[in-house]
Amino acid sequence: MRFVVSPFSRVLLQDRSFFAPLAPLCGHSSGLPAETLALTFPACPPPKTKTLPTVAEFLAALPDDRRDTITTIHKAIRKTVPKLAPFVTAGMGLPLIGYGKYHYKYASGREGDWFLIGLAAGKSGYALHICAADKTGYLVENNAAKLGKVKTGRSCINFKQLEDLNLPAALALVKQAVKTGGLGAVK
Repeated sequence: MRFVVSPFSRVLLQDRSFFAPLAPLCGHSSGLPAETLALTFPACPPPKTKTLPTVAEFLAALPDDRRDTITTIHKAIRKTVPKLAPFVTAGMGLPLIGYGKYHYKYASGREGDWFLIGLAAGKSGYALHICAADKTGYLVENNAAKLGKVKTGRSCINFKQLEDLNLPAALALVKQAVKTGGLGAVK
């Protein structure tokens, strides 16, 4: 739920009874500035931050069949690029294992921190994200034909089962990604 502050809503903000039905939200995704929420719901506790699991906890929580596939790929990535530290992140909507953090900054001014390699178990398959490009373009997009029976985007490889992925070809791209660096990486 998002709110647009207009002259009308400024008047409504002064009438706290207007927001009484929203009290359970306590600022979660309401779109209201923190100072407005503090005035509107002074007794409301701050939003809870969700702590992410460790990589071991993340793997242990997966169903057996999904755990086997993700663990196989995880071990292969760790063997291929041992210097990239794995961590669990909430990028892309679902928790995933990221490998190697980097800071990016685009010409538009947008900047942030992201993972170089990402590994996720989705609802109906798996995704391996290789967030890197060279002078010719995105690594995954340029090498899609070599990756097996998969669907690809610019930097994502989606597959239904491990046998569909040409793992040696994917790991070669992982190695190349480490050399080229992340998309828009600040050097």
